[in-house]
Amino acid sequence: MNLLAYETSPYLLQHASNPVHWKAWNPETLALAQSSQKLLIISIGYSACHWCHVMEHESFEDETVAELMNAHFISIKIDREERPDLDAIYMKALQIMTGQGGWPLNIIALPDGRPVWGGTYFRKADWMDSLEQLQKIFSNQLDKITEYAQRLQAGMAKLIELDLPTQLINQASTLEPLIEKWKKSFDHDFGGMARAPKFMMPNNYSFLLEYAQHTQDHDLNNFVQLTLTKMAYGGIFDVIGGGFSRYSVDGNWHIPHFEKMAYDNGQLLQLYSQAYKQKKNPLYLEVIQKTMQFIESEWTSSENGIYSAWDADSLNLVHEMEEGAYYVWTKPQLEKVLGPDLELFSQVFNLNDFGYWEHENYVLIRTQSLEIIAKQNGIAVSDLESKKTAWETTLYQNRLERSKPGLDDKCLCSWNGIMVSGIVAAYQAVGNKKYLEQAIHTAQFIHQTFIQPEGNLLHTYKNKQATINGFLEDYAFTIAAFIDVYEATFVEKWLLVSKELMDYCLAHFYDDSRKLCSFTSRLDPALVSEHFETEDNVIPASNSVMAHNLLRLGCVFAEQNYRSIAKQMIELVVFNADYPSAFSNWLSAFMRLLPSQLEIAICGENAYEYAQKLNRLYLPNCQIVASEKASELPFLKNRFNPEQTLFYCCQNQHCELPFTDFNLFLKRVQKA
Repeated sequence: MNLLAYETSPYLLQHASNPVHWKAWNPETLALAQSSQKLLIISIGYSACHWCHVMEHESFEDETVAELMNAHFISIKIDREERPDLDAIYMKALQIMTGQGGWPLNIIALPDGRPVWGGTYFRKADWMDSLEQLQKIFSNQLDKITEYAQRLQAGMAKLIELDLPTQLINQASTLEPLIEKWKKSFDHDFGGMARAPKFMMPNNYSFLLEYAQHTQDHDLNNFVQLTLTKMAYGGIFDVIGGGFSRYSVDGNWHIPHFEKMAYDNGQLLQLYSQAYKQKKNPLYLEVIQKTMQFIESEWTSSENGIYSAWDADSLNLVHEMEEGAYYVWTKPQLEKVLGPDLELFSQVFNLNDFGYWEHENYVLIRTQSLEIIAKQNGIAVSDLESKKTAWETTLYQNRLERSKPGLDDKCLCSWNGIMVSGIVAAYQAVGNKKYLEQAIHTAQFIHQTFIQPEGNLLHTYKNKQATINGFLEDYAFTIAAFIDVYEATFVEKWLLVSKELMDYCLAHFYDDSRKLCSFTSRLDPALVSEHFETEDNVIPASNSVMAHNLLRLGCVFAEQNYRSIAKQMIELVVFNADYPSAFSNWLSAFMRLLPSQLEIAICGENAYEYAQKLNRLYLPNCQIVASEKASELPFLKNRFNPEQTLFYCCQNQHCELPFTDFNLFLKRVQKA
């Protein structure tokens, strides 16, 4: 066993028995590299990463490869989910060097951690050849390799330099050129972007849904609905057990990279809940319900934390690890389970050339609505719906006999926050109180587990222990989650804790010269490069989430400083945005600055009942604050009347006279 045996990360523990002398990233390892003057091998991955496992088996389990690595290098394994700061910095370096990224992320660095070379997956021979060449260069041309490290570090520093805005951006028309540019990338057959592989990018479609409603762009709204429908039809969505895989390798949302991640599923819950509020599409309801069932049955710990991931690989029928083995079906397997219904099932789930994958396996995917298939077969839609439900129940029970994918059972603060927000959204859209209970329980888990007496957050939790000082993403998504829980329950403690975390964050992360928050706290040791996360990827940039949080808390607590900081952040990044798909959560934050944004206060003995009615509607431009008693929250102070329920509608921090009739008030809100 190497030193990774003392870690808690499932990914690091997977490498603990490698003959490579792996070490964790810590001061002792970095000091050893400096004293021994050896190059660092920094290998970054995560437990559900298929190609990480392939490279481990081909290279890191090989004695010859290990002998080379152990002789000339200090080898460090990093779980990207535990150390998103290191992953971001070295991924940035790789993208500068090669124009590409991905995992496993393998970096060669000088003893002080500055990167000089990198790549992703390597075959054994290529890996060994590269290491031998790099060791020769380090031994014989140290000046050359050091000079390259300096130039690369300077290039990384330039990436975080943003031009100051030279014009005001305060109306939706400002975004039109970006949106028109974006539309040229749309796939109008299958939704999403016209390329493969296809990532779902939930914050992209959440923003587009909001922008389409604001501008009454019906074609854009239809495109979002097409995308959500095609994703929900299967392949990338597990129609049997619920939950989404990370991405599809094709352009049809069909063959997934089968790993399931908590951060994807939390955001997709939120997205489908928003869309269900707007359209009441029963397909979206099915996605919400199945995903919630998956989260509850497979990912919720006994302490109500949410686990991180399911692997892509699982044991197949001959007890070998195989990607997707848990999910795929052959026709003989399905015929044995479904009997005479196989022909109709084949029409619904495409047991044909379109649904075929490889090795006689099919990945279930729909292409038509049940209404069309029912009509073609001369049966009632309700009968086909009943059959589909029965098929899925039967296949689910059958699939339980298979070996499940590996579970990454660490709980990450940030991802638990993302999941809480998704579950709250599901409750608000569907009204299932069981969902709200789960959201509250997980929020309580975050509060009890990750918040420390000094006011800071920790990042990861496993084996009854929270470790690693929190990153900006932990504060951003926890604050967002607690505000969301407040807006579902109107229990004010969630707002008060959010404000405490926000004030801590501004004190320890905010950089006034850059007008942004650093990804790491000023209390943490300095890394090889600064990192200010600004691009919205599959997970929104932590700074963009903070901008939303500042505006939401600024409203409730009448904190003009919060609003001022948020406005500076938004204007800075949106002014520099060139391709909108990488800044969609910023664009959504920008929408919060528009005059159409409403701040709603409901005060009175029936306030919660009326607030929940609003929460069931798709009102992306509204922030709702409510109380059934007198409140000291600045936005609610002196607005309570025990004799009647009052409805306040505010815009641009100016409030109209209160409504006493909910229906008239609702018309006013929907007109904005």
